[in-house]
Amino acid sequence: MRHQITLACMAWFISSSVLAQAPSAEVRKFLQYDQPLIALTHVRVIDGTGAPAQEDRTVLLRDGRIDAITDARTAPPKGAQVIDLTGRSVIPGLVGMHNHLMYTASINRDDEGRTPPPSMFVTEIAFSAPRLYLAAGVTTMRTTGSVEPYTDLNIRRQIDAFKIPGPHLDVTGPYLEGKDTFFPQMAVLTETEHARKTVDFWAGEGVTSFKAYVKISQPVLAAAVDQAHKHGLKVTGHLCAVDYRQAAALGIDNLEHGPVFTDSEFVAGRAADECPASSAVAASWEQREIGSPEVQALIADLVAHNVAITSTLPVFEAFVPTRPLLSRQQMALMSPESLRSHLEARALASTTPGYAARQEALLKKEMAFELAFVRAGGLLLAGPDPTGNGGTLPGFGDQRGLQLLVEAGFTPLEAIRIATLNGARYMGRHDSIGSIAPGKHADLVVLKGDPTRRIADIENVEIVFKDGYGYDPARLNASVRGMVGIR
Repeated sequence: MRHQITLACMAWFISSSVLAQAPSAEVRKFLQYDQPLIALTHVRVIDGTGAPAQEDRTVLLRDGRIDAITDARTAPPKGAQVIDLTGRSVIPGLVGMHNHLMYTASINRDDEGRTPPPSMFVTEIAFSAPRLYLAAGVTTMRTTGSVEPYTDLNIRRQIDAFKIPGPHLDVTGPYLEGKDTFFPQMAVLTETEHARKTVDFWAGEGVTSFKAYVKISQPVLAAAVDQAHKHGLKVTGHLCAVDYRQAAALGIDNLEHGPVFTDSEFVAGRAADECPASSAVAASWEQREIGSPEVQALIADLVAHNVAITSTLPVFEAFVPTRPLLSRQQMALMSPESLRSHLEARALASTTPGYAARQEALLKKEMAFELAFVRAGGLLLAGPDPTGNGGTLPGFGDQRGLQLLVEAGFTPLEAIRIATLNGARYMGRHDSIGSIAPGKHADLVVLKGDPTRRIADIENVEIVFKDGYGYDPARLNASVRGMVGIR
């Protein structure tokens, strides 16, 4: 039942695999190349499978798909638009697996620096986020929780109809949350029947995945997972009241963020279906080594249950005040209020004795867990999670995620696979996206440099091909200058 394909999924697969309509005038503003036959010559091919790079190749794109990969000495077909990419690399389009069309625009605090009732809000940025993701090389993404699911569904329809630029979207339904939620924009589900009805309704509306949140209880999560699987849809979770082992036993498909900041199973004396304080969760992981028998047993349990983990290292890095500030380009894209809020959060954190060192140590431990999980056979996905303290921007966070995976101990080739083919595999779309091979969609990212030798080159995006159309990242970014956090 878990692998059954519903009509909703089929509709998404079909809409993202054919070019039914011509690009609108709005989309054409950002196109560099729209020819039906394009030859990318003298390019380094990093195919996303983890295989070594292929030097001096020609990648032929025909009618939105990869037609052939040949030696660059082979003459391109007559009539092809030839693009000389000497000194450039091409990788598969990124598959973002913890991405949002929302963002922590600003953190509302009272005079004592606390977040007053009704607590935390996020802002839908459905205009700027799709453009930023595409500009960074994200050609497919999962929204991984939605506060405005109808907005996300409508944005997906407009992107698929070539009315606006953006990645292909796997739209996650509204958060499946429990009582006493910290976010007033989330649904509160305390009854199993309510959970089943919620899943049924949103599956009917066209969402293609679901996400459970921190306060959900075991019975409600079990009902939601069971009902989603009846529709052939997968469930991920940013959990707390339910720990990782419990969620795996209930059949969850994916867990977000990794355990160091979210898995409560090692908190002493915790009550059933209650979420301990985040500080208690972190403290419980500070006391454990990744190589310890109990952590290794957790990894083995997750692998045995085929539970994927989504790495979201960028959102955690933003909480370490000794890590680098956002670039000037990113600051220019943010609204003044969003930038002020983020810088204020960093400043407040830096005044707390020992905070920076503790957060750095927790980040390193999460990195070590993710490396151990993959070495044990686990499926690791990647996404930036543009929330937190506002220091993780759509698209830029995806690029930073690859760099942090390399810092964690993965090779650049492994990091690229995690951010491309692994996401496609999880979604069951690895036959059409996620790697560079003849017959697959022409979803490609052209980079200046060689990210297999210098992973920071992942930021040097010159062209993004989605379904064979070549987009200009500079124009896409310029179109949202000063808007991140507003629209």
